[in-house]
Amino acid sequence: MMQSDIELNDYNDFADIRVLSVPDDLAGTRLDAALAKILPDFSRSRLTTWIKEGRVTVDGETAQPKTKLWGGETLAVDVQPDPNEVAFDAEDIDLDILYEDATILIINKPAGLVVHPGNGNWSGTLLNALLFHYPELRQIPRAGIVHRLDKETSGLMVVARTLQAQIHLINQLQERTVKRHYLAVAHGLIAADGTIDAPIARHPKDRIKMAVVRTGKPSITHYHVLERFTAYTLIECRLETGRTHQIRVHMAHINHPLAADPVYGIAPKMDTSSEVRMALEELNRQALHARKLSLVHPESGKTMTWKAAIPFDLEQLIGTLRADVGMSQDEFDDDDEDDDHDCELIYVRE
Repeated sequence: MMQSDIELNDYNDFADIRVLSVPDDLAGTRLDAALAKILPDFSRSRLTTWIKEGRVTVDGETAQPKTKLWGGETLAVDVQPDPNEVAFDAEDIDLDILYEDATILIINKPAGLVVHPGNGNWSGTLLNALLFHYPELRQIPRAGIVHRLDKETSGLMVVARTLQAQIHLINQLQERTVKRHYLAVAHGLIAADGTIDAPIARHPKDRIKMAVVRTGKPSITHYHVLERFTAYTLIECRLETGRTHQIRVHMAHINHPLAADPVYGIAPKMDTSSEVRMALEELNRQALHARKLSLVHPESGKTMTWKAAIPFDLEQLIGTLRADVGMSQDEFDDDDEDDDHDCELIYVRE
């Protein structure tokens, strides 16, 4: 199998972050020895390597293998799977394939589907499904996956069917020639369009979250106001970079977190109507959908764009928000007359 020498970045950030508490009976023990007891499934040498690489933090701070622990500390371990030890099973899981040829697949991922095994989700993922429907993808790293969506974010993804296509697409992501547009509902009233240019990294204290951190990776999100409701705003977000949780972190950073976001969100205002509250509870996920995807086809060189319909649960929330302000459904024009279709394929440039 050919190997790619591309350095994977946040587009392929499938790390398993384990947050652990040091038991009192390990007081006085070195960090590497304590980890070997707490995580017996991994060799001590492997754990030591992760510590030296900065993949282990003690109360939010990196440490050395010989660092002594006193009990009660919080450890965060960025578990890195050994590609030579990982063998994922093919599973018969339905996929919504919007486009396919010999080079790429375009998938409309539903909310609730994990992209890649890990972090307690070792089966039932998009990767498992890809291996069932396209067995040849076992010969390509990560079954051709080049970027991801959070488990509860719905929408469009591209998967490579050849190693050459995967390398080409990763290069496009790094060069920002892949265009991704998201539909989102944000908390509060956003006054005008804007751009958020704020670096993102792992949260210094809570390693299962991301945050705006001065020393983080450059991250840019553009947002455009589509509609304003009583206490929420429908927006379109366009990414220049693809950091983990980028839209969710950036919108929370400007005090407009996404509606119903279980990690970065806030509770509805007290005066929010019961209908809107119920719609938010029924959504039960962040109000975020990857609606449009544009890229240069790795084989033909054509720029192609796909546009997927708004999923039912998000459509129901938007409908409730419109009704709450007395707006009828047909008053909104998203420049889209094809929402009744699964996908609109647009050839932008020959």
